[in-house]
Amino acid sequence: MTTAHGPLLLGVRHHGPGSARAVRAALDAAAPRAVLIEGPPEGDALLALAADEAMRPPVALLAHAVDDPGRAAFWPLAEFSPEWVAIRWALAHDVPARFIDLPAAHSLALAAADEASGDEESDVSNEPGASNEPGASGEPGASGESDASRHSESLRIDPLAALAEAAGYDDPERWWEDVVEHQGPGGADDPFAPFAAVAEAMGALRERYGDGGPRRDLVREAHMRSRLRAARKEFGDDGVAVVCGAWHVPALGLKTTAAADRALLKGLPKVKTGMTWVPWTHRRLARHSGYGAGIDSPGWYGHLFGVPDRPVERWLTKVAGLLREEDRTVSSAHVIEAVRLAETLAAMRGRPLAGLTETTDAVRAVMCEGSDVPLDLIHDRLIVGEVLGEVPDTAPAVPLQRDLTALQRTLRLKPEALERELDLDLRKETDAERGRLLHRLRLLGIDWGEPAAGRGSTGTFRESWRLRWEPELYVRVAEAGVWGTTVLSAATAKAESRALAATELAEVTALAERCLLAALPDALPVVMRALADRAALDADVGRLARALPALARSLRYGDVRSTDTGALGEVAAGLAERICVGLPPACAGLDADGADEMRGHLDSVHIAVGLLPDGHGRDLAGRWGAVLHKLAGRDTIPGVIRGRAARLLLDDGRLAEDEAARFMGLALSPGTPPTDAAAWIEGFVGGPAGAGRLRSGSSAGGMLLVHDERLLGLVDAWLTGVSAEAFTDVLPLLRRTFSAYEPGVRRTLGELVRRGPARGGPVTSEAAAPGFGPGLDEARADAVLPVLRLLLGSDGNGTTDDSDDLLEAAG
Repeated sequence: MTTAHGPLLLGVRHHGPGSARAVRAALDAAAPRAVLIEGPPEGDALLALAADEAMRPPVALLAHAVDDPGRAAFWPLAEFSPEWVAIRWALAHDVPARFIDLPAAHSLALAAADEASGDEESDVSNEPGASNEPGASGEPGASGESDASRHSESLRIDPLAALAEAAGYDDPERWWEDVVEHQGPGGADDPFAPFAAVAEAMGALRERYGDGGPRRDLVREAHMRSRLRAARKEFGDDGVAVVCGAWHVPALGLKTTAAADRALLKGLPKVKTGMTWVPWTHRRLARHSGYGAGIDSPGWYGHLFGVPDRPVERWLTKVAGLLREEDRTVSSAHVIEAVRLAETLAAMRGRPLAGLTETTDAVRAVMCEGSDVPLDLIHDRLIVGEVLGEVPDTAPAVPLQRDLTALQRTLRLKPEALERELDLDLRKETDAERGRLLHRLRLLGIDWGEPAAGRGSTGTFRESWRLRWEPELYVRVAEAGVWGTTVLSAATAKAESRALAATELAEVTALAERCLLAALPDALPVVMRALADRAALDADVGRLARALPALARSLRYGDVRSTDTGALGEVAAGLAERICVGLPPACAGLDADGADEMRGHLDSVHIAVGLLPDGHGRDLAGRWGAVLHKLAGRDTIPGVIRGRAARLLLDDGRLAEDEAARFMGLALSPGTPPTDAAAWIEGFVGGPAGAGRLRSGSSAGGMLLVHDERLLGLVDAWLTGVSAEAFTDVLPLLRRTFSAYEPGVRRTLGELVRRGPARGGPVTSEAAAPGFGPGLDEARADAVLPVLRLLLGSDGNGTTDDSDDLLEAAG
């Protein structure tokens, strides 16, 4: 509010388009000689960047402690934020603009002190202006306080709720929209009237309830008054406009002395800080995002601020366009009818303009046929929105951030707020470099991308990523800057440090794999020395088994990426040999949980040995096969491990079907305890351990029973012979095994059992293969040859040399 001889105090609701329009109108009318804005004074040097054409909100001021970049705070600003409008107005009219809130150097230090003392008012890596109520919890955008800190404290008043209740509203948001946001671009005849009304209301609330907010607000308000006094001396009493949260307006108008304010500010802790502009997102402005910037619908608010007229009609046109993009039938008639319904609902509810509630109800009824499913899409894309701001290259940044930005441009990997899938073909240099960059960033803790299951080929020449850029990643980049000035040097330094600090062998082998994926040749020697040292000292078979798969994958990836992995291969082969020696005695005498864990190691080592190359006189595959034979035939080994060893041998062609049937017959003989027999069945026909019983792997065991009725007959005969008392004990194991099969596999097994498969002996028919009918139907076999030729690249008149062999085998 303005007085005859005093500053113009413009109390606002942060991220409010109505407040933003009112601020612009008031500044145009008052034409102040200086504009003071609630925000950290360290940002004054960065205000000129707001005039750069490359600066596109939403953006945020990021402050971080230089010695601890992870301790940071954000001051987010959208296009419809009153502070942003004030900054742009000042720059356009060549008027000084200054931030007047408590400096970030103090707020970050206070947060650290609070955290150390266990005070709930600390704020770490959160934007200080997190609440959207212009009241006790600190109004939105209130610098120096986080949403988490203010809302964790017991609040005495919610100003919006109090004012809404006095006006007869049960919803504070709805009251604010009706009073401010829905007044339209025209606004009031007197541009200062809204601020006078808000100041009067806040004064009454503070008179009744006191300051009502966090104790640190008193310190912040003392600093604001100090900066205001200095500006009044420089520009005159009536030459200054202040844009701040409405709750602070009465405090800034108090007749306090400079000495009293200095006493409040005396002795505040301080840390050295760095500050810059960073892009922000609408999603991070939304309450539900976790950052809680205080508004539920930033996309809707941006629409209200940006359109010149007819906001409801224009909004519903946007909604119709989005639904059409998703192949939903929405015509102009739908839009017209939705507008009519929204306006009717607003009139029935006594609102000056149809709000988001009315337009959403109209969309549901008219465009979505009463379904809420399309509304989720509308909420994500329009009501919240996936807008990502931009900042100019001239904005201050740590060297690591500048290198990352340059790499993003070179590799054409633009940061985007919307999550997207990225498939890479590592045979292409650009894609390979993209993969290396993403792996290096993950090693640095900058999780811009996460590996995802590929939609196409799953070979080693392909990678799939799920990308999404979040604003807090700028903090992670600043933190990682301690490791180096480029992404490559920082990732190398951190990998070396982690290798030296690792205490377990599996940590080092996983790190070696990540170094190969990230192409960090300078870090590999350090990692390999640490790997050799840990491997030499570790005698635990379980830890060796956990470490081997990562090494095997590393050798595979290194081959794809043309990396020299000779030293890695030596270590991997040595680990494999030690596992072969130590595994049989380690498997003896295990309880059920230990046996199940060792079964998982058996699966992972089996896969790893298959990836390791034989060399230097080593026959790793042969030695591993001998170990599996030893495990499958030793009675002192738990049944689940014996069964799994037999199954792995059978799958590899190292165990004849008759021998597999013999092993099963022994395991299911009457003298075997039912629980041990059930465990053997679980190991033999169950899926890989530890992988969540993946259906693809588990169903392979079911198909084995489907196609070999001898094995199914043995299982059936054993199960029907289990006593009623023992059946209760074995039921959980059997249920866990068979419930993992695909429904079709379970149904086929049930039909075979009902039909009565062969029990315990060879199939009676003269079948070409166990479980198949007798003889070969050559006519049916010939029918698939044209398809095989097409798949194998035949020219139609014959086949290629490679295809000939395959077709001969198929025939």
